[in-house]
Amino acid sequence: MQNSRIVIDGTSLTCSLVARAARGDVIITIDPAGVSRARAAWRTARAVAAERPVYGRTTGVGANRVVDVEWEDADAHGLRLLRSHAAGAGPLVAPEIVRAMLTVRLNQLAAGGSGVDPGVLQALADALNLGLLPPVPVYGAIGTGDLTALASTALCLLGERAWLGGPDAGVARGPGFRLGSSDALAFISSNAATLGEAALAVADLRTLLDAATAVTALSLLAVRGSEEPYAPPVHEACPHPGQVEAAAAVRTLLAFDHPTPARIQDPYGYRAFPQVHGPALEAARYAEEVVTREVNAAAENPLIDVAGRTAWHNGNFHTAYVGLALDAARAALFQTMALSAARLGTLTEPSFTGLYPFQASTEASSGIMILEYVAHSALADVRRLATPAALGSAVLSRGVEEHAGFSTQSARATTDALAAARIALGCELVAAVRALRMQGRAPAGGPLRAAYDVAAAVLDERVEDRPLDADIATAADALPAIARLLP
Repeated sequence: MQNSRIVIDGTSLTCSLVARAARGDVIITIDPAGVSRARAAWRTARAVAAERPVYGRTTGVGANRVVDVEWEDADAHGLRLLRSHAAGAGPLVAPEIVRAMLTVRLNQLAAGGSGVDPGVLQALADALNLGLLPPVPVYGAIGTGDLTALASTALCLLGERAWLGGPDAGVARGPGFRLGSSDALAFISSNAATLGEAALAVADLRTLLDAATAVTALSLLAVRGSEEPYAPPVHEACPHPGQVEAAAAVRTLLAFDHPTPARIQDPYGYRAFPQVHGPALEAARYAEEVVTREVNAAAENPLIDVAGRTAWHNGNFHTAYVGLALDAARAALFQTMALSAARLGTLTEPSFTGLYPFQASTEASSGIMILEYVAHSALADVRRLATPAALGSAVLSRGVEEHAGFSTQSARATTDALAAARIALGCELVAAVRALRMQGRAPAGGPLRAAYDVAAAVLDERVEDRPLDADIATAADALPAIARLLP
C-alpha cells in the first residue's frame, strides 16, 4: 500500500484504513484476488440457486421467505426489493460515514461470501474515487443489516437515484452497474454502514485516549502532582494490562520532569488515572479487534460456500459483538472523562496551582471559571450516551425476526460521545497549558514538551477575562496532533 492508495483485498482492512479511505485524499484499488473470490462465489450462487431454494434469490425475504419467486417474475423481484427497502428517513448521515460504508462493503464483497456479480466491485471503487456518495438517511437500521442504506446505494448504481457530491454528480454521470435481480438481497445483506461508522469511532477513540494521557501528564505537572501512583511496583501488584499501559505512558511522558510533589497524596483524577484509564484502553482495543474482524468477514445471509458448493442460511448478519463492544467502550470512556473533569477542578484551585482562583489575572476576575461548566455540560452528554444500546429489543417482520442488537445505534452513540468528550478534554488542555504558562514553567523535554508546544503554539496567551470559546475549539482540534506524539 502506498500513502495515496488503499488496496482492497477482502482480508486486511483495518479501522485506521477505513478512516483514511473515508477522510483522506486516497485512491481505492481492488486486489485481483478479491475479484477472483467474488467471481467464484457469484458462479457458485447461481449454480446452487438453480438446484434448490436460496433465500432472497428464489424466495421472498423476511416473513415472505416461504414464498417462492416464480421464474417469470424473477427479473422484477430483485428490483422491487431494492425499491421497497430504499426507505430510510431523517437527515443524511455525514459523508465520511457513507464513504466508510462503501469501503467496508467493497471489502466484504471481496471476501467472497455474498455471491454478488463481481462487476459491482469496480463500480463501488469508482464511486469512492470520484467522490460520489449515495444518499443515506440516519434512520433505517437496527444492527441486523443496513438494508435501507445499501438499497439506496443499489438504486444509485442502477441509475434510479442520483449520486451526491463530486463536480459532476447526477444520474447520468455517476458510476453505474446493472445488478441482476438475483443479486439484490446479496448486495444489501450487510451491516457496512454500521461497521463503517464503528470503524471511524474506534479509530477516533484510540486517538482521544492517547491525547487524554498527554493532557493528564500536563495537568499533573501543573499541579506538581506525585509520580508515586505510576511507579512500576504499584502496577506489578495489580497487573491489569490497560492499567500497566496507562501508568507506563505517563512515566514516559514525565521522564524529563521529576517535580517535587506538593502533597503526600493527590485526588483521584491523578492518583487513580491508570486504574480508570486502563479499562478504556482495553475496551478500545477489544472494540477494534471486533470491528476489524467484522469488516473482513463474509457475513451475508445466505453465505455462499464456494468450496462446499452450497449456500448456508445463517445469522452472521447479527452484529451483537459490535454493539456490545461499543457499549462497553462508551461506559469506559465516560469513566475516564469524569476524571478529566475532576482534574480540571483542581486546576482552578490556588492550593493546587499557586495562582489566583480560576487562574484569573486578578483575585476578583473569573479567569477559566466557565470551563468547568462547559466540561460538565459535555460530560453529561457522554454519560447519557453511555446507556447501552443493546438494552433495546425489537420483534419485526411478522415475528420471524424477533431480536436486534442495535449496534447501529451504538455506533452512532459512540460517534456523538466522542464529539462531546473532545470538548471536555479540550477544556482540561486549555487549563493545563494556561497554568504552566502563568507559573512560568513548561515540560523539560521529550514527547510531553512536544505536546505542550503543539498546544501552546495555537492557544491564546492572554489571561485577562475574555471569551474562551475559541480556545476550547482550538484545544479540541489540537488533540489528534498531540496524540500522534505519544511513543
